[in-house]
Amino acid sequence: MAGIELYAPRTQRHRRTWTAAAIILTLVFIVLGQVPAAIALMAAGIPLQPGVSWTGDTLLLLSFACIAILFFLWVWLFERRSLATIGFNSDFVRRYVRGLLLGLAFSGAVIGGIFALGGYTIENAGFWAAPSLSLFIPIIAIFIGFVVQGAAEEIAMRGYLMQIIASRHGIFWGIGVTTILFSLLHATNLKPSNELYMGLVNIVLVGIFFGLYAIKERSLWGVCAWHTAWNWFLGVGFGVEVSGQRLDAKPIVVDLAQSDVPWWITGGAFGPEGSVVTTVVLLAGIAWQVSQGALKPGAGYPTPTYLESDETAQKA
Repeated sequence: MAGIELYAPRTQRHRRTWTAAAIILTLVFIVLGQVPAAIALMAAGIPLQPGVSWTGDTLLLLSFACIAILFFLWVWLFERRSLATIGFNSDFVRRYVRGLLLGLAFSGAVIGGIFALGGYTIENAGFWAAPSLSLFIPIIAIFIGFVVQGAAEEIAMRGYLMQIIASRHGIFWGIGVTTILFSLLHATNLKPSNELYMGLVNIVLVGIFFGLYAIKERSLWGVCAWHTAWNWFLGVGFGVEVSGQRLDAKPIVVDLAQSDVPWWITGGAFGPEGSVVTTVVLLAGIAWQVSQGALKPGAGYPTPTYLESDETAQKA
């Protein structure tokens, strides 16, 4: 299954970065992309720690735009490709709305499952205790921030790197490498603990699910939306931790507090992403994607318009 172009056909004009260089570039762009925003936030006296203020949370999330810009510039200027080749192709509205709905459904299923197992108690009504415009603004602002953050991470992993690796080595390598990197990037969210380890297992499953989702749709729109909805609905819908981070906003559904149950039910300090309920939900999602033909070779994949022996294909 090597030589698969996931999102759009390649032409003789397109360049393709070497696999090892693409992996290094991905990590470098993720790190460098956060530097300008970090400097700006520190100069403005805004804490870099999530949960201190909703403005800080929003700006931290929006800072991921710098990462996306680096990838866009590399694809445009060096590889001479359009954004369609990294997944931003046709049918934006339908795919994005469906991705949002699926992300909301999956996160709602996780919260519902943990609640059914006694993992949560209702602490208060959250936003609805005293609804006001001043409380609603942070909810919308953080959502916009998650739109940027979710898209930036997907551009890096499923849009750029997975596509590059799949075009040379096949989709299994593409999913595998990006999933490992995606998990490692979350490894510093907490100190080493059982919650962190379980959370990383589930992030591996998320990476596999995202990879299959993008491959099945031959697009990045739905995955970006799913990622956004998942993070936002967990953190702002119910006030629980997102990958070990808590946000400064009144929950839009209800404010939940963890009950005195084993950590593996709630995920402990890592939040629902460290819960065994999330493991079950994600495994079901992966099985569903596979049953829908996400791994069937040649099922609608765009193909290169030139042979692998073409001189252009050998360019870095």
